Amino acid sequence: MMTKVVTVKRRALAANEERADALRSRFAASGTLVANLISSPGSGKTTLLEATVRALDGELTLAVIEGDVATENDADRIRALGVPAHQILTGGACHLDARQVETGIEEGGLPEVDILFIENVGNLICPTTYDLGEDFKVVLLSVAEGDDKPVKYPAIFARAEVAVITKSDLLPYVPFDLESVESQIASLNPNGSVLVTSSLKDEGVDGWISLLRARLEAKRQSAE
Repeated sequence: MMTKVVTVKRRALAANEERADALRSRFAASGTLVANLISSPGSGKTTLLEATVRALDGELTLAVIEGDVATENDADRIRALGVPAHQILTGGACHLDARQVETGIEEGGLPEVDILFIENVGNLICPTTYDLGEDFKVVLLSVAEGDDKPVKYPAIFARAEVAVITKSDLLPYVPFDLESVESQIASLNPNGSVLVTSSLKDEGVDGWISLLRARLEAKRQSAE
């Protein structure tokens, strides 16, 4: 029984990798930077995207794919800012896969843009394994979640090139050891970047925006 389960999983991941590679080629041809945002529910992914849209308004073109079990609430929030967004409803599945992203781009009529954000289903485990053709994974951790999450969920913190600590305006009010979290993340991913932000207070968001600009420029230069 165990052997059969592993075999099926390997076949599913192999099929996903094929679709992810096709997406990656598509994004390379259009010069689109793609970021896959992964976190627990309520960490502030959509709020960070709203702040990103406001900061880059008139400078870069953006689009968003939203993954949720139900409702179009998050996609509606992005659309309200004038940015195209397509909602993928998983109906219970705990992650997005490359096929869903590919279908979502087509069904949503999303245009070729400078940056595509994929806001994955709220979960620190399932989305970690699935390649969506992105350029890099971003893991978000709000200070309200506690400072032990990197060691409790090491896989995503090891694989995400960027870790964004969110809701930093709450630091004076919650037991969260920022220095310890930064140390945990550095031990799991020595080459990763850690940003500390409060999207509601517009603190630290400039560092996130600078990172996006630099990643987009680097991608386009490497294609030349």
